[in-house]
Amino acid sequence: MFFSNRSDTLPLATRYNVKCVGLSPDGRLAIIVDEGGDALLVSLVGRAVLHRFHFQGSVHSVSFSPDGRKFVVTKGNLAQMYHAPGRRREFNAFVLDKTYFGPYDETTCVDWTDDSRCFAVGSKDTSTWVFGAERWDNLIYYALGGHKDAIVGCFFESDSLDLYTLSRDGALCVWQCDTPSAAPAPEEQQGKVKYSRLAKHFLNKEGDFTGLTAAAYHRGSHLLVTGFASGVFHLHELPDFSLIHSLSISDQSVSAVAINGSGDWVALGCSGLGQLLVWEWQSESYVFKQQGHFDSMVALAYSPDGQYIVTGGDDGKVKVWSTLSGFCFVTFTEHSSGVTGVAFAGTGYVVVTSSVDGTVRAFDLHRYRNFRTLTSPRPTQFSCVAVDASGEIVSAGAQDSFEVFVWSMQTGRLLDVLSGHEGPISGLCFNPTRSVLASASWDRTVRLWDLVDSWRTTETLALTSDALAVTFRPDGAELAVATLNAQITFWDPENAAQTGSIEGRHDLKAGRKELDKITAKRSAKGRCVSGPPGQQGPARAEPGILATGHGRSPALTALTGRSWAATTTEGLLIYSLDTRLLFDPFELDTSITPAGIRAALRQRDFTRALLMAARLNEQALLQEALEAVPWGEIEVVSSSLPEVYVEKVLGFLASSLEASRHLEFYLLWTQKLLLSHGQRVVGRRPGGPGTPTPDAPVPRSCDWNRYSLQYALALSRQRGVKRPPEPRDGEAAGAEDSEEDADSLHLLG
Repeated sequence: MFFSNRSDTLPLATRYNVKCVGLSPDGRLAIIVDEGGDALLVSLVGRAVLHRFHFQGSVHSVSFSPDGRKFVVTKGNLAQMYHAPGRRREFNAFVLDKTYFGPYDETTCVDWTDDSRCFAVGSKDTSTWVFGAERWDNLIYYALGGHKDAIVGCFFESDSLDLYTLSRDGALCVWQCDTPSAAPAPEEQQGKVKYSRLAKHFLNKEGDFTGLTAAAYHRGSHLLVTGFASGVFHLHELPDFSLIHSLSISDQSVSAVAINGSGDWVALGCSGLGQLLVWEWQSESYVFKQQGHFDSMVALAYSPDGQYIVTGGDDGKVKVWSTLSGFCFVTFTEHSSGVTGVAFAGTGYVVVTSSVDGTVRAFDLHRYRNFRTLTSPRPTQFSCVAVDASGEIVSAGAQDSFEVFVWSMQTGRLLDVLSGHEGPISGLCFNPTRSVLASASWDRTVRLWDLVDSWRTTETLALTSDALAVTFRPDGAELAVATLNAQITFWDPENAAQTGSIEGRHDLKAGRKELDKITAKRSAKGRCVSGPPGQQGPARAEPGILATGHGRSPALTALTGRSWAATTTEGLLIYSLDTRLLFDPFELDTSITPAGIRAALRQRDFTRALLMAARLNEQALLQEALEAVPWGEIEVVSSSLPEVYVEKVLGFLASSLEASRHLEFYLLWTQKLLLSHGQRVVGRRPGGPGTPTPDAPVPRSCDWNRYSLQYALALSRQRGVKRPPEPRDGEAAGAEDSEEDADSLHLLG
């Protein structure tokens, strides 16, 4: 969703990978088909599955007719036309209307005419077939040849039966229909529909052609976009076939191409890299760039305020994601090998990562740079990383030398090397309230190190199995350890005493591996729980971390109150009880309650009441606190707000402007907040939601707002034209109209 700067994940799943998607013309319905032929009819408005259907075979493409009444599915060597589901509830949403035969090999693409009378189907047998969607007198089917390779795309011209066909070897054929239209009635017979080839062009004139893989055509602007296996894409203007642009986005094959409705933006997808680009071809600038990890994600961490997630992968990349928009806004590629651990510093603007390349790196989210690189005296592979609450001390565990290294963040100097473990270090965590470091190892122990007393070992906790992860409770009074035998044990770090345990063996099921001689049901091996190292979390029902996985390569998850995230083979998944991330736990205490907010309002302590409402993040309480502030004190209260809460108040104002009756009051709040904190807030959240970036379509949004205001003013003037007075009370009516128009113009001005 480019206009809202957010991505949305539909709450549905298919048994196999999604093969194709068909979108209705009004944008309300979508048909999603997986590789097995199972289809879901989805309401994009309600974000719900309306109907399930099986097409009895692998489907290549789905396309709705422009009038939205029918859709065509191509599978095998045939095309099937169905009646599109309507807005009323139907017993069977997919009703087969007709089956079309013609191609000898698998079908590859489909396109409709603007009047929904005909559609064209391309095939791997190098032919393109034009079919009538209804019973026409002069058109049943028409086969077009002229290609020597499989058809990649076929496109009708606007309001015409003229056709363009593209094949995999880069050949473009221009076909002209010799009959003006397909006639539905016998008395309008104009002879059988015939096609003649006007021209044939080739896309491989540059000599670097490696195969056409995707194509799209925009009829309004006559723009043809073609993508190739080499990562190159071309823009041509038809029918003159004049080259506009020829660019390369990567060295991977372009697997999908699409053009938006206005023809300004071109979307390009590369499945090999998980890459999606949106390019504005007129200004030659990128509107949107997004790329996931092209290898497994192995570590993640939440920022202290829960607005960002950092992930590390086996591809050596470190990515920072916004939990509100769902987009990755920065990628660090300094690591030369897989990333094993990630952690946020206490401020939330520094990310620290460990890698098997033997380095621990610190990244600045203000300037997007690697400002510190920490190494060990001897080359070693780091398996986890942790940062203390102050952000001044960084520690990393080694998986080959079984040591824990400690550095100073400010100087980058190695402070100490902690020895004592007899197995690889699997997890590290600093006590949030005291200078104590906990290290977990595969030697079935957790050691507590005192940062004040020369990094001396204070306690050694003996476990019953290999330790996979360790974490402190937010108040530091309890320690949780996850082990390989699917247990979570809780410890009192002061007395080194176990306080409880959770048996997860019966809740976790492992799969049967290739070399296993017994079934997974009877096997006790490979069942484990784990979590991302270096995270501050809970022991029981409080915010923290918990994860499940198999062996020593678990799927990692993190919890922040009402949401949690997981790194999986499908990517980074975020589950939440709310539609937006609202929970802000790090500033809460027992005094922040709705009753306390209302008590502060009665005492006219508006700043304190607003801060408490922002910490609770309940819309109703925030609205009550805002609207209780008198007009004259808005400037004083807004200037006294801490910067960390300015964004929360601005976000609430932005979401309430359209629905609130207090438009001028909310606009005054917005003005005073931006005047007091505007410069600092814009630079405070790098890449966050709503933050303008060089590639964002800011001029386009400004133009749209200007045009909307001009339209509103013109509409108000049109309504301000005085109507003819009625016989009895014309003067009074005219006076009322004048006052009403004057008020409307005053508000709009």
